[in-house]
Amino acid sequence: MSRIAKMPITVPASVEVTEDGQMLTVKGPKGSLQHRLHDLVALTREETGLRISTRNNSKEAVALSGTLRSLIYNMVTGVSDGFEKKLELVGVGYRAQAKGKVLNLTLGFSHPIDYELPEGITAETPSQTEVLIKGIDKQQVGQVAAEIRAFRPPEPYKGKGVRYSDEMVVRKEAKKK
Repeated sequence: MSRIAKMPITVPASVEVTEDGQMLTVKGPKGSLQHRLHDLVALTREETGLRISTRNNSKEAVALSGTLRSLIYNMVTGVSDGFEKKLELVGVGYRAQAKGKVLNLTLGFSHPIDYELPEGITAETPSQTEVLIKGIDKQQVGQVAAEIRAFRPPEPYKGKGVRYSDEMVVRKEAKKK
């Protein structure tokens, strides 16, 4: 079994995990998430939390056990604490404004971009050049942040564009005569 799958998943007291056949439901103070368990992987409860085990020792079962452990851990973390991604807009005139379920972006195009946020995702703009994407599903938060970044990825010469807050943009030297 993988090293990741051997680690137990600690479940906080505010989180409730229920298993109905192959469907796993995780409920917490921030919401509820569901995931279908694979047939090759078994979930067992212990006093400390949850543990993942394989039903047989096939290569596929071993690989799925580590993946499933990470997914369940992210579900438990999401419903208890939530996830967030911070984006920065770098460039003259680049700004963002959150209006309910719509994020209005001005990124140097001839038109503003209205990005409609999916269900379960919220966006905040602490300043005009910062965007906070929040939600309980880690994959969905990352996908929304990547879609917003794809409107104007950072370019290597001046560094203008939408970037993650922890992203380092490698700058190129300009052409010489």
